[in-house]
Amino acid sequence: MDLDKYKKAWDNQPEETDTVSKVDIYKMAHSKSSSIVKWIFIIGILEFSFWILLNFCFSKTEHIKVYEDLNMMGLLDSVFYFNLIIIVGFLYCFYKNYTSISSTDSTKKLMKKIIRTRKTVKYYMYYNIIGGMLIMIVFNLIIINTPNAIETIMSSEQLNIDSSNLLTIYLISQAIAVVFMLLFLFVFYYLLYGIMLKKLNKNHKELTKLEDLN
Repeated sequence: MDLDKYKKAWDNQPEETDTVSKVDIYKMAHSKSSSIVKWIFIIGILEFSFWILLNFCFSKTEHIKVYEDLNMMGLLDSVFYFNLIIIVGFLYCFYKNYTSISSTDSTKKLMKKIIRTRKTVKYYMYYNIIGGMLIMIVFNLIIINTPNAIETIMSSEQLNIDSSNLLTIYLISQAIAVVFMLLFLFVFYYLLYGIMLKKLNKNHKELTKLEDLN
């Protein structure tokens, strides 16, 4: 949809035709926006299911025993259920954003709803990336300040390391893990939602041009 070409064409056509063209373009923009917001909601549901499945699989591995030995299962469960509630809240917002887009919306209303959707998705991405980092940092602080915690973790990995170097090696390994997780989450959410946000932003610009032509 090239709005600049439409604008030039409107200068040389009757007013009735001009009105019809604007309506057609608005319908196209509305359809695209509605489809993008719907896919954001669907992707959110799939992602939610993915994390639930991943958590279930992790709970069945031997690694969970380390946290049991350190009496950290209560904290793990609390973080998991708190995160679950927040994500369900975001999914509800995604759903409301999709259902709120009406075919009878004016151009300005549709533009406002697109902006609101973009903000919701960005907040969701920030929550997951920043929240994931904070959880890792907090858990590591707890482990470092818990007697024999590092030894328990290292022994569970069957690593033969001098006890004098345990703290240093653990800190280095966790720093690498934090950086890796940050990069993973950034790429993960960019691929899931970043592309959708770009499309939504492009659609918003097209609607802005359309509004300027009125």
